[in-house]
Amino acid sequence: MALSEALLPEFDQEMANTRKTLERVPDGKFDWKPHEKSCSISWLAGHIASIAGWTVETTDMDIFDMAPNGVMMQPPPPPKTRKELLEQFDRDVAKAGKALAGASDAHLLKDWSSKNNGQVLFSMPRIACLRTWVMNHNIHHRAQLGLYLRLNNIPVPAIYGPSADEGSM
Repeated sequence: MALSEALLPEFDQEMANTRKTLERVPDGKFDWKPHEKSCSISWLAGHIASIAGWTVETTDMDIFDMAPNGVMMQPPPPPKTRKELLEQFDRDVAKAGKALAGASDAHLLKDWSSKNNGQVLFSMPRIACLRTWVMNHNIHHRAQLGLYLRLNNIPVPAIYGPSADEGSM
């Protein structure tokens, strides 16, 4: 079995779980944050929605420089509505799925590097980057968003098993 064939079902499952969580983000709470040092729901949800899109950069480029020529790339503006959030997420997930499906084993095993103003931050096989910086990173922030939902009395979706709000999947 090809690496992409093994990775795609997990990717699809995690993205479906992520969408279930993003669907719960309330339009009226986009500025809410649990602590002064925390990010807002809008920033966190927007970050989560954009992570799937990193799949395309990881599969299409060998190097990604966050600050080419010393100029930090600007993140996209945070979404203003749940509808906008879900549209971005769905668009990026579709592109990511196509990028993964078209990647050969040799390509996925080739090193990929993240740089900041030309300085290498890390290099690892592309498949490891996809697992770590796309899927695991998504799961980490999705869990944070679940806590944000809980603190706002918004039902937390069942992900890997029942939640306190959803007794079964």
